[in-house]
Amino acid sequence: MPGTEPSQHELPDSDPDDSSEELTAEVCLESDLQEGQMMEVEVGHHSVLLTRSEGKYSAIGNQCTHYGAPLCKGVISGNRVRCPWHGACFNVHTGDLEEYPGMDCLPCHKVKIQNSKVYVSVIKKTLGQEKRIKSMGTAVPGVTHTILLLGGGAASLICAETLRQENFSGRIIMVSKDDLLPYDKTRLSKVMNVASDSILLRRMEFFHQYDIEVWLRKEALSVDTDKKTVAFDDGSVQSYDQLLVSTGCRAKGLDVPGMKLDNVKMLETPEDARQIHEVCLGCNVVLVGTSFVGMEVASYLIDKASSITVIGSSEMPYQNTLGPEIGRVTMMMLSEKNVRFYMNDNVTEVRGVNGKVKEVELKSGKVIPADVLIVGIGIIPNSEFLQGSKIKMDSKHFVTVDKYMRTNVPDVFCGGDLATFPLAMAKDQLVNIGHWQMAQAHGRIVALNMLNKQSELTSVPFYWTILLGKTIRYAGYGEGYTEIVLKGTFEDNKFLALYIKNNEVIAAASLNYDPAASAVAERLSTGKVITKEEAQSDDLSWLQLS
Repeated sequence: MPGTEPSQHELPDSDPDDSSEELTAEVCLESDLQEGQMMEVEVGHHSVLLTRSEGKYSAIGNQCTHYGAPLCKGVISGNRVRCPWHGACFNVHTGDLEEYPGMDCLPCHKVKIQNSKVYVSVIKKTLGQEKRIKSMGTAVPGVTHTILLLGGGAASLICAETLRQENFSGRIIMVSKDDLLPYDKTRLSKVMNVASDSILLRRMEFFHQYDIEVWLRKEALSVDTDKKTVAFDDGSVQSYDQLLVSTGCRAKGLDVPGMKLDNVKMLETPEDARQIHEVCLGCNVVLVGTSFVGMEVASYLIDKASSITVIGSSEMPYQNTLGPEIGRVTMMMLSEKNVRFYMNDNVTEVRGVNGKVKEVELKSGKVIPADVLIVGIGIIPNSEFLQGSKIKMDSKHFVTVDKYMRTNVPDVFCGGDLATFPLAMAKDQLVNIGHWQMAQAHGRIVALNMLNKQSELTSVPFYWTILLGKTIRYAGYGEGYTEIVLKGTFEDNKFLALYIKNNEVIAAASLNYDPAASAVAERLSTGKVITKEEAQSDDLSWLQLS
């Protein structure tokens, strides 16, 4: 079953020579598994992934540490396996995490070959423990080198963890304006009535154990890169030796009359999500914006709100990302559940009675009754505090970095939604991608380069969205695609859309077609071109479909 609490079932790195009592089982014959193959085996009613790679048999946990997907249904390539659901990767020999959105490593089990039979041994005390925290160091007294992480999201958290995994022994300070420790923000629009505690990525004990200082409810006001100091809203000033700026973005409001009325909502925090859940029960809801988050919120509210109306400024949802074809499918899925769409339209005024939203007027002249208005029309970078500093920003106030996540100022890095960075798979085109998994990858690359372990960002973007219980997965970067090669059909809700540009596949979107999106991500990550001819071919063996 998928895990619901990312911090459960964690165990520290285990010694492979641990002499604790073992459970050993004959799992297969040598001939059952060929080079580059994997299979699920059972040891003591415990699911284990057995692989054969580089001439070696290995056994690791079979459940992805992200949401518990069965890795045996994923994609194996070289010495790593990629999760079929969300693209996390693990080394098949060590169980170590090699690509996000997972956070933890997998347990690794002993394999023995005897008389052409394969035996796997599991240490009894680790049975049922599906996660393993990679070995991490702590601070050493007297080491004064200070790394300051601005922002409490995915990039900062992974940066802090990677620093300790790489045995950085100085001071790490993570500063967040939030009330909460880092949490899984991808859940907010999918499970809105969520308890904050259930989506924490790490608990306070974890930060104490590894000497990671966390300052909550504190916001940076300015950065002086000459003095290497940051001033905060409580009047304090903190010096740093190296700085990560990962303060993310915030929701953009509508610039129309009536936005100050009660029941005008934007989704940014778990508290926002809970409030939206509560105020929408049995009410007429108007949702402005047709982004991934907007569509997920509409989907979530279908059996809760009295009516749902979506206002979109484009012709279709996801017009500039997944394209009009998948936008049309999305509209059809939601329309069948009585969600009304007004596309190519905009809100011009929000009207209220007694301080509360009552109706919304559109540019087209239509007036729509509304008890609640939810706005999801875009983002604004949290970079105002950088104005006046020497840190270079682009025209939209995002921070520009190189492939090492370095800004133009020495010892200052940027990651997450705030960064505009060169995307390796898109020939180093400068992009801004607000995906959870990319922010995590940024954090790791920042940490390694802070420690002078030169590392380039090579991750392939991977995203997923859930509508009516169905998950659309997306891998790659499809901007500028000129055509789509389709496997399956949109109407049957089973498809793989391959996005083509210059006769090459640059992205893929799938529904009920696992592990195709992960297979595409894996190919793109290795730099191997997927040609248009290969995409059009009836031979789908490269997709490792189940």
